[in-house]
Amino acid sequence: MGPGDLRDVLESLRDHAHPDLLVGLGKSDDAAVYRVSDEVAVVSTVDFFAPIVDDPYLFGAIAAANAMSDVYAMGGEVLFALNLAGFPREMPKAVIAAIFKGGADKVLEAGGVVAGGHTVVDAEPKYGLCVTGRVHPKRVLIKGGLRPGHRLFLSKPLGTGVIATAAKNDACDAAVLEGAVQSMLRLNRGAAEVVRESGARGATDVTGFGLLGHAAEMVEASGAGIALRLRDIPLLPGALELAEKGQWSGGMKRNRVYLEGTLGARGRLSLAPGISSAQAGLLFESETSGGLLFGVAREDVNLVLDGFARRGEPCWEIGEVAGEIGIAVR
Repeated sequence: MGPGDLRDVLESLRDHAHPDLLVGLGKSDDAAVYRVSDEVAVVSTVDFFAPIVDDPYLFGAIAAANAMSDVYAMGGEVLFALNLAGFPREMPKAVIAAIFKGGADKVLEAGGVVAGGHTVVDAEPKYGLCVTGRVHPKRVLIKGGLRPGHRLFLSKPLGTGVIATAAKNDACDAAVLEGAVQSMLRLNRGAAEVVRESGARGATDVTGFGLLGHAAEMVEASGAGIALRLRDIPLLPGALELAEKGQWSGGMKRNRVYLEGTLGARGRLSLAPGISSAQAGLLFESETSGGLLFGVAREDVNLVLDGFARRGEPCWEIGEVAGEIGIAVR
């Protein structure tokens, strides 16, 4: 569901509140956060989708990594997960078992455990997880935590959307697809640890609404602007070439229409004239199991760089937070 449609259908639910519900529907964040004590809050999220790769084990692992990413985007640690699945009645049991195995192994890698689940018969295979994690109530990461002067970082390259779409169309080189698969399999666990260590408060993960869609949510929640440098935004190998061939997902088109009709209509979305159609599309394109987008104070930049270096993981500084509400890409 696109961002505009989702906002419309959730509008009637926004009055729900509870003193211990620290983050809920009214906050429009990545996961719910519920305080159970002064030291512990529960983080809860759910995500599932249809296969984006042919290999059932990899599909399960990618779906699990994607679902757990919302816990990491809130600064949490994964505790356990429940399978959520729908499969055709005729699907071989060995294939279903491989999907579950991929998900369970990825949850184990995250330090958690799959504790149960629910499966229904569905014409199209779908799989994902309900994930429960924990976080200190005073250390919750939120989309509204950006402040002017913060430096913006991204922990994974863009491009999974066009690459997965091209693969479905048999128009993707095997090496390009493998690069996207490895990116989607990489947990945001290490990135979340670095973000917590740096003292950051503003973060989200880049998934279905694309980089600009999720950045727009942070802009709205923070009451600040975002200035991005196109040259510093990382892309997966082969992503730009596939974008130039028009291998877009339906999500890219929905995201672009929504953002251009909201931020764009108010003059709050600006793309430099030299940005090509393919480059712009990649900024709107849906991602699966994308990286964390987060902001840190200027004086804490070295903590971020050192933290990622110690873990042997990449990270890219892609812009900064500005005072005027909106998004500018140069």
